[in-house]
Amino acid sequence: MSQTARAPRQTALDALHRSLGATMTDFAGWDMPLRYGSERDEHNAVRTKAGLFDLSHMGEITVRGAQAVDLLNFALVGNIGSVSVGRARYTMICQQDGGILDDLIVYRLAETEYMVVANASNAQTVLDALTERAPGFDAEVRDDRDAYALIAVQGPESPGILKSLTDADLDGLKYYAGLPGTVAGVPALIARTGYTGEDGFELFVRPEYAEKLWQALTDAGTPVGLTPCGLSCRDTLRLEAGMPLYGNELTTSLTPFDAGLGRVVKFDKTTHADDFVGHDALEAAAERAATAPPRKLVGLIAEGRRVPRAGMDVVADGRVIGQVTSGAPSPTLGKPIAMAYVDPGHAEPGTAGVGVDIRGTHEPYEVVALPFYKRQK
Repeated sequence: MSQTARAPRQTALDALHRSLGATMTDFAGWDMPLRYGSERDEHNAVRTKAGLFDLSHMGEITVRGAQAVDLLNFALVGNIGSVSVGRARYTMICQQDGGILDDLIVYRLAETEYMVVANASNAQTVLDALTERAPGFDAEVRDDRDAYALIAVQGPESPGILKSLTDADLDGLKYYAGLPGTVAGVPALIARTGYTGEDGFELFVRPEYAEKLWQALTDAGTPVGLTPCGLSCRDTLRLEAGMPLYGNELTTSLTPFDAGLGRVVKFDKTTHADDFVGHDALEAAAERAATAPPRKLVGLIAEGRRVPRAGMDVVADGRVIGQVTSGAPSPTLGKPIAMAYVDPGHAEPGTAGVGVDIRGTHEPYEVVALPFYKRQK
């Protein structure tokens, strides 16, 4: 069977999603729940109570061995050597020309063991790149995508829900940290990470435990408004939080500096400071960004009701000044919003005369700083 004709992969929770009446969709080669009912209700549940997500399509890659940190410092743009055991870091893997292959979270599980979590659509690309960059290092790169199911509980009620099911020290678990524990009798890596702009947790478990854990979280969370949530509201949640999506805000044609995320590139690593993949190209990109900044990623809020979509032109003074990368109705703001790359001259919040070309009509938009939404601590 050809690659294009291959049926989508199913997560360990596939039957459960269907029993809940989920609308399923093929996403990055996986059959995933798009929504269970109203995506607006699911979105609002995460903002005000809690949402439950199946994220088992994400790509887990284990890197372990005496020189695991050296390999990761060579292969990725961040300084992985400064990540302590039990902590996690947002970083990127780039091509030799500085183009972004993917954005990643790297968890340090033990002294010489790391878990790299890639986006579903790029998991094979990241695995291949790490494998290609591994020769010469005393380290093993292992594809662990089939070893994990990933369940997320996100929203202000999520700490209370999880506390009722685990003895793990959640109060001491910082943002971008993870610890091994037991949740509802299930062994899990409990990580305080997420893609919604809310407090929450991501639970990495063996696939055979996924259904038991989902059911326990549902039972514990339903009294406080926990709602099963699909990919559709995950996208509007991350958009409101100003979080980039690979394929939209991040691509191989952009460097981290082009994307306004130059801070993830560490030129002063303790190991492989001068020769990590993409070093020279990224150094040049940093200089360009400092002297002649490229287009800048901004937020746009509609004055009307028409929804902007990725690829639409941003216009001002009768000319194209940028392009929308993501757009959707915002349940929290009650208006359509978008992220877009625009010329620096039109990137300041409040810049007048900016619009989006929606099927030939220039709809007026307000330029704002990202994120659109920031939770109250």
